[in-house]
Amino acid sequence: MSFPNDFLWGGATSSVQYEGGFDQGGRGLGHMDFIPCLTEEQRKTQPSTFNQSLEAFERIQAHEDEYNLAYRRGTDFYHRYKEDIALFAEMGFKCFRMSISWPRLFPTGEEALPNPEGIRFYHDVFDELHKYGIEPVVTMIHYEIPLHLTLAYNGWESRKTLEAYCRYARVLLDEYQDDVTYWITFNEINMTTHAPFIGGGLFVEKTQKKNAQSCMWQALHHQFVASARTVRYCHETAPQCKIGLMINRQEIYAQTCNPLDELRALKDDQFNFSFLDVAARGAYSNVMLSFVRENDIDVIMEEGDVRDLAAARIDFVAISYYMTWVVSGDEAKQEPLGAFVRTLRNPYLELSEWDWPIDPVGLRITLNRIYDRYGLPIMIVENGFGARDEVVLEDGEKRIHDDYRIDYLRSHIQEVGNAIDDGVEVLGYTPWGCIDLVSASKTEMSKRYGFIYVDADDAGEGTYDRFRKDSFYWYQKVCESNGADLG
Repeated sequence: MSFPNDFLWGGATSSVQYEGGFDQGGRGLGHMDFIPCLTEEQRKTQPSTFNQSLEAFERIQAHEDEYNLAYRRGTDFYHRYKEDIALFAEMGFKCFRMSISWPRLFPTGEEALPNPEGIRFYHDVFDELHKYGIEPVVTMIHYEIPLHLTLAYNGWESRKTLEAYCRYARVLLDEYQDDVTYWITFNEINMTTHAPFIGGGLFVEKTQKKNAQSCMWQALHHQFVASARTVRYCHETAPQCKIGLMINRQEIYAQTCNPLDELRALKDDQFNFSFLDVAARGAYSNVMLSFVRENDIDVIMEEGDVRDLAAARIDFVAISYYMTWVVSGDEAKQEPLGAFVRTLRNPYLELSEWDWPIDPVGLRITLNRIYDRYGLPIMIVENGFGARDEVVLEDGEKRIHDDYRIDYLRSHIQEVGNAIDDGVEVLGYTPWGCIDLVSASKTEMSKRYGFIYVDADDAGEGTYDRFRKDSFYWYQKVCESNGADLG
């Protein structure tokens, strides 16, 4: 097992879960600023806000002081970025995957010129990273759009949002192309069909389409076109940069060798890949077109859209990988095609506290499948283990003994190395939540991923001081040895 000398070891975050400073530096409100962490009492009477309804949004907006709006504070990178980057450098990061806050640069999304304070902030962040020789890997949008675009246009359902994003992305490339080599146009673009509010800024009940599916897939089409236009602009104006698209990769196993189970696994796999097909092959796959047709989904494509998709192929594939799933061809058991959460258990795998199957070999499998399909370099920009960390006091020092996280990451890194030995071109590995941040699934701090502990609880109480976990020192050795010392 060996890693290339230029392999990018690092960590990953997102602005909405980490940055904070929501009301400072001229930042506008984003649509995720209204997703609360519900108390036990609120959960009894209110549905989950992971997929925000218009009714829930209006209730939260009218009574903001009654809700714990954790995304607004994140874990305060906005004020502590120098301290955090110094810790990343101490670990030996070669890269840092982060995202830009769109509403920090364009508070409503429709301004003619970007907010100069926001422009300066990210220049300062990039300068600090480069001071330590850390390469920024920048996601242009990680589930965060200006609230105005959601309220005025129902988010990505409208071409107004497409045009606003393209203006924003051009500013990013014009302004930062000398600071950033690796760009990702969208985070987990396939999540728009699973979580329409988070992924697309959509209130599906506001749509003028004939059904919610049409609303989501229209939004997805606009995102594909926006991504393609941005890729083309990057290639034309910043040829020294590399630009990719990211999906949540869902590796699927058939429950048995029954041909019907195998067929179902094949269909799910094709469906998951179809989101990358658009960006890597320049056209919608037959699987995606059939799904749209068979489900009576209405998507309007304007003149030039197909040409835009065909003219802009990505330079690399970016994925998040956390787990694998099991499917059955039995109609009584099967989930909807492409479902994000599966109920069938794999008897060969252990589960995390949040019932996520732990499957490092699945990562090797999926890396091989992606590379066989596209022949493009792959960057693993999310992979990690969420857990409730316990702080203990030893010799007057706060310690976090997170061997469970080390075990998880060690086994996955081993399989990344095995995939490289298989011949797969892997650019880098950035574990998710390299520093504790607000979890996306529950909008809480309790589910922690980081090598660095942040002293804050679900209610936002705490000093926000940073502490090194045991995994910090372990990952330091991984980076220093280029993956040779996994402890």
